[in-house]
Amino acid sequence: MTAPTLLKVTGLKVAYGGIQAVKGVSFEVHQGELVSLIGANGAGKTTTLKAVTGIQPIAQGSVEFMGRPIKGQGAWDLARQGLVMIPEGRGTFTRMSITENLQMGAYCRDDQAEIDADMAKVFDIFPRLKERAQQLAGTMSGGEQQMLAMGRALMARPKVLLLDEPSMGLSPIMVDKIFEVVETIHKQGTTMLLVEQNASRALALANRGYVMESGEVTMSGDAKVLLDDPKVRAAYLGE
Repeated sequence: MTAPTLLKVTGLKVAYGGIQAVKGVSFEVHQGELVSLIGANGAGKTTTLKAVTGIQPIAQGSVEFMGRPIKGQGAWDLARQGLVMIPEGRGTFTRMSITENLQMGAYCRDDQAEIDADMAKVFDIFPRLKERAQQLAGTMSGGEQQMLAMGRALMARPKVLLLDEPSMGLSPIMVDKIFEVVETIHKQGTTMLLVEQNASRALALANRGYVMESGEVTMSGDAKVLLDDPKVRAAYLGE
């Protein structure tokens, strides 16, 4: 029996001025899945996420979350409903402490005891954040800020967590750590859509995958099958 579809995107088109950046993209994310959306830089992956989460206007197509259309809703409303994105570049509040950043993730909640419990869980996943709880986010390394952005998103209790290029600009050691955390969060039950240029790492973690090229989905299927596909390996794995 197929798990419920939490996120369904159909015929999505997005344009910047006269340039069509996304050209009719369709995909689904089912409850409990980790789905990877891979593709080269400029393929339209980030634009797709921005459109899905209400940051970028949709020219055409539909987006359904939890079985309801959400096209035109604000990003803040969608976050409140459980559609939460960790943006490319992390977007931490640099002049606020780690603790304050995490509290911002729970801004739409008023269940203080549960918020405190969730913060303890975040500190369990990211011990480094606990060690530096009062440090200003802007003084942290890129990898540490990525951890903070992930922890802040978890404080919103996402029903679907969207990650945009979490490994970008990080050292190899920190990339390993970030992918370990992505795997841990998924195994704990969080449904995830992972947008990532590191195709081999993304597909290795995923249940299913979609390949984007020039604003279109050109391939889709079981992640392990895509990982072994000669066309994918030639285009994205340098083989």
